[in-house]
Amino acid sequence: MFGRRVIVGLLVLLNLYLLLGLVWGERGALSYLDLRNRYQSLRAEVDRLETRSRDLSADILRLESDADYQERMIRERMNYVRKNEVLYVFPQDGEAAGEGRDAAKD
Repeated sequence: MFGRRVIVGLLVLLNLYLLLGLVWGERGALSYLDLRNRYQSLRAEVDRLETRSRDLSADILRLESDADYQERMIRERMNYVRKNEVLYVFPQDGEAAGEGRDAAKD
């Protein structure tokens, strides 16, 4: 009778130990949920980066094939002007009055 109680007690302790490992262990349910959330956030980041990559590839193709688009981008981003044009560049928020970019003339 005493030996049977000891065995049952040991089996209960073993089950508690296994249950704790199942929930809070290194490969337990909480770790699984944490990894699943991390996977979902990384998957969303990969999707966002793939979309950005496709957009940039489309921009590259358009820059290579569309002269009007190429000229517009050069004028907007690099402040190029045509002959007899004047470009005024106003400082952006946080820039001092003398720290703006100079206009490049063609």
